[in-house]
Amino acid sequence: MDFLVLFLFYLALVVIGGVMICICTKTHYLKGLVKGGTQIFSYIIPVCLQRAMLRLLHYLFHTRNHTFIILHLILQGMVYAEYTWEIFGYCQELDFSLWYLLLPYLLLIVNLVFFTLSCVTDPGTITKANESLFIQVYEFDEVMFPKNMRCSTCDLRKPARSKHCSVCNRCVHRFDHHCVWVNNCIGAWNARYFLIYLLTLTASAATMAIVSTVFLVRLVVVSDWYLMTYVDDLGHSQVIDTVLLIQYLFLTFPRIVFLLGFVLVLSFLLGGFLCFALYLAATNQTTNEWYRGDRAWCQHCPQVVGASSTRPQVYQNIHSHGLWSNLGEIFLPAAKHYERKKK
Repeated sequence: MDFLVLFLFYLALVVIGGVMICICTKTHYLKGLVKGGTQIFSYIIPVCLQRAMLRLLHYLFHTRNHTFIILHLILQGMVYAEYTWEIFGYCQELDFSLWYLLLPYLLLIVNLVFFTLSCVTDPGTITKANESLFIQVYEFDEVMFPKNMRCSTCDLRKPARSKHCSVCNRCVHRFDHHCVWVNNCIGAWNARYFLIYLLTLTASAATMAIVSTVFLVRLVVVSDWYLMTYVDDLGHSQVIDTVLLIQYLFLTFPRIVFLLGFVLVLSFLLGGFLCFALYLAATNQTTNEWYRGDRAWCQHCPQVVGASSTRPQVYQNIHSHGLWSNLGEIFLPAAKHYERKKK
């Protein structure tokens, strides 16, 4: 099996896996698959190794640590070092526009600024001092967010759209999710920074993929490699086809082709997550609300006297007020507006 087939097979597996995870997270299938896989591996892997793996996973995903921040910066640094060392110099020799080549660096600077802001900004921690303020911001829907609920851990009243984060050990206003890559919760006060961080990260990966592709295509055209011939098994002279040309490029510029494959896959993955994040922002939903939406029912609503059965109330998004209003709420959080109004 040649390189191109292996690469396309790997790319298809990654894309299909990502799609299946997105579909399964809304159902119980994923939990069943994980549980079944865990039971199978429990019979194969020694107990001591299982405990070590569980401790490692707990440390990585259930405690606040800087592992993924360091990994993020290392990967980003390696990609840009390879781009600078290989592609930038070759492209200058082929008379590429300097502004075109500098665009990934500009996106990198903006990305690092908003990455830092996503890491260090308070997402909207609820405390005794501000819980009354947060309770006024959003209306309770009495389905997913009933009134007069208290957090059993923080012993605070729970404002609508808030959630206790077990990793950070705090209640967060308009909780979206806990992101291990920024080692912080994404909430009302840093959602705008995270959205721009994700946008610039996707744009930088896509830009680098485009520059790498254009470089390789121009190199093939300038060098007339597409006119090369080879002798097949029957001894006939054949013009090189696309598959053999890609393999030739991989043998000639392995690091550039590998970088192209990496940023291409990364662009697809980040692009999918970005589209999902933009959809949530446009409809004024959080990841937490989207995930829980299909399974939310009213457990605290009054029962109808004489009814033989009570039908659960279906969750509906009552916070969406149009595209521009929803986006405005991301970039101008409602709680901060209330704070200024109070002052």
